Amino acid sequence: MKARWLVNLFLLVLIGGIASFIYLRPKPEVKVQQTFEISTLKLADFTKVSVEQPTKAPVAFEKIDGYWYIAQPYKARADQLLVNRMLSIVAARSKERFPANDLAQFGLDKPRLKLKLGDDEFLFGTFNPVTEEQYVVYKNSVYLLPASYSDSATIQLTEFLDKSPIKPTEKIVGFNFSHLEQWEAKSLNVDLVEGKWVASVASAKTDQNQMNEWFDSYWTHMSVQSVEPYTPDRRAKLPYFEVKLKDGSKLHFDKLQETPELLLGRPDEGMLYHITQDIGFTLLNPPAGIDP
Repeated sequence: MKARWLVNLFLLVLIGGIASFIYLRPKPEVKVQQTFEISTLKLADFTKVSVEQPTKAPVAFEKIDGYWYIAQPYKARADQLLVNRMLSIVAARSKERFPANDLAQFGLDKPRLKLKLGDDEFLFGTFNPVTEEQYVVYKNSVYLLPASYSDSATIQLTEFLDKSPIKPTEKIVGFNFSHLEQWEAKSLNVDLVEGKWVASVASAKTDQNQMNEWFDSYWTHMSVQSVEPYTPDRRAKLPYFEVKLKDGSKLHFDKLQETPELLLGRPDEGMLYHITQDIGFTLLNPPAGIDP
């Protein structure tokens, strides 16, 4: 009995010793990789941006009423996500920082790209052959940054165009489809009145759930394949429709073709939208309970 008690006491002491050793032993030092902040700029610090490359025409952006627009080489609404992705360099951090004494060794004496944010300028040079990161100079220092920063600034200009035919500030309250071939005889209008869709055709049996799904899926979240500049032909008599807005104004859209894809032109902004045929058909044919 006494022997068993001594064994238990020995085990208790041993466990206590092990626990104390684990708790009191020196902790291994965790080395934190030092990083350098590229800039202290904030997105609110500037409203003008330009992208310059040696062999291409410069591209300029301007922020108006909280939204980015392409200002050069032509005026158009810009894709807000892509512009902000390009501007994310203001919050970039780098593991390497060098004095900007000899720009030639980094390929920055003849930069591949100049990104100007207001009065501040970022220059992009050659790539580090080991890390495959790019040398970027800002103010008096050179940093190494992933190539994604220059890639986001040098995409095709048409990719920077806003893919939505409707501005975020334009609130839709109805449609006038009466100038499209399939609805001309019935002079179809559909309007959102006190939260419910109302069709202008007396025989219409409008299902509110179907209309809400149509509006939300195809107009609020419209799927556009691509967009490009559009110069309307004033002499051509094209079928068209109008989008009614909450402020009482109307948006005019030309229908240039229906197959093999729907082409919609917005003359007031000079933009042409490419939409797949199946989505285009549904856009222009609301489920209002009427046979075209």
